Amino acid sequence: MEIAKLNFKDFRNYRNLTLELNPKVNIFIGDNAQGKTNLLEGIYLSSLGKSFRTSKDTEMIRFEAPFFRVEVTALKDGERLTVEIALSEDQKAIKIDGVKALKSSELLQHIYTVIFSPEDLKIVKDEPEKRRRFIDREISLLKPSYLRNLASYKKALAQRNALLKEKKVKDDALEVWDKSLSNYAEPIITDREEYVKKLEEICSKIHYDLSEGKEDLRIIYERGMEGNLYEALKHSIRIDRLRGTTTKGPHRDDLKLLVNGKDLRSFGSQGQQRTAALALKLSELKLIKEETKEEGILLLDDVLSELDSRRQKYLINTLKDVQVFITSAELSEELKSMLSKGNVYKVTQGEVVLQND
Repeated sequence: MEIAKLNFKDFRNYRNLTLELNPKVNIFIGDNAQGKTNLLEGIYLSSLGKSFRTSKDTEMIRFEAPFFRVEVTALKDGERLTVEIALSEDQKAIKIDGVKALKSSELLQHIYTVIFSPEDLKIVKDEPEKRRRFIDREISLLKPSYLRNLASYKKALAQRNALLKEKKVKDDALEVWDKSLSNYAEPIITDREEYVKKLEEICSKIHYDLSEGKEDLRIIYERGMEGNLYEALKHSIRIDRLRGTTTKGPHRDDLKLLVNGKDLRSFGSQGQQRTAALALKLSELKLIKEETKEEGILLLDDVLSELDSRRQKYLINTLKDVQVFITSAELSEELKSMLSKGNVYKVTQGEVVLQND
């Protein structure tokens, strides 16, 4: 799979953009706030129907413009695939090969992307929400039913939390949401446990190589409850009322990463944490290949400069069969020489110019 062409209209700081792309390597060079990351965001949008930077879609509309339109043309098994997403203040429209999609989830399983940014380097040491978001994003891409269950669970959770904030709400008013949460939680947890098991198998091998055989990585899925969620909600009702929020359920789950038996979040060095983050991202690509038989597309957003030369080389050596998009303020000649021949673009204030010799 590869992205062949981008067409943006009033997307972020791009008034009009048409860009032909290299099937292997595309490097976007420029100062900060010029629009480099916006290019990756548009590609990612065609994959999951949402941004990796904001939960507010309207933030992607160019300032004072009434709407945006992003069209991404891909080549998949030799066939052209076009994804178009248009958004105004009040509605989003999605077309796949010219046919209107009724739901954003219809985008899934068409274009597979993996985003790796400086924020992802913090995935190991930051709050559990980051690690939940990491697995939710990847499972959703591979399994649309997971995204539907997760969305339904979040809606039911919001309703239950709203009731818990009311002082005189009766237990039977919470009953319907307890049952709903329990019904959606079961497949969510099952899918997560299956995914983490596969992730650990792949990630531990990559991490072993990255650490030059010195470190053994384990990934443990930690559930936010014991046993059945319905019963857990009944037992936690008193503390839930006191706190005004639901304290049990998969929205409290986490991943524990252990290196040589020690908790990486608490006891790992910055270097160890970055090695684990890189291994997790490379594992995403391998899992996409294993599950779909398709090569994923890697989006590297200003992250190469955050890695030392050894990790840079390992990363680049794994990208021979993958289309990659790289943003950076600048790229050393040494790094360019390690990359496959591709396109280098200069990005300046929403203008993209090919710089190849």
